[in-house]
Amino acid sequence: MYADDETVRRILLDTGDTWAVVGLSDNRSRAAYGVAGVLQRFGKKIVPVHPKAGTVHGERGYASLADIPFPVDVVDVFVNSDLAGGVADEAVAAGAKAVWFQLGVIDEAAYERTRAAGLAMVMDRCPAIEIPRLEDRA
Repeated sequence: MYADDETVRRILLDTGDTWAVVGLSDNRSRAAYGVAGVLQRFGKKIVPVHPKAGTVHGERGYASLADIPFPVDVVDVFVNSDLAGGVADEAVAAGAKAVWFQLGVIDEAAYERTRAAGLAMVMDRCPAIEIPRLEDRA
């Protein structure tokens, strides 16, 4: 397990509402598209981050985290594990408060680096699964 339930709860409830979703495109068949929609329904502002930088769920996209002209609270990562560490490093550089690696995205060295930099980190879990669980525990 790459994050305890308290870290998951803190990121979802207390870390802030602006989530950069790396790998989010307008492809409705991709998991990132559905998860971003769930985040929006639960009050999060999503910021699509994708090389094509399209508009998704009504939100303007950016080609990279560095291109976003405002602070983001959480960086939600939907890229292959071999690319995820670089995204985590960019999140640290961008001043994010937390990084969330989606189900199947695992990079233990990036997890340790990100936590050592002072960010909250979740790996191999999905916020669209975790948010309803929070409500069940309320």
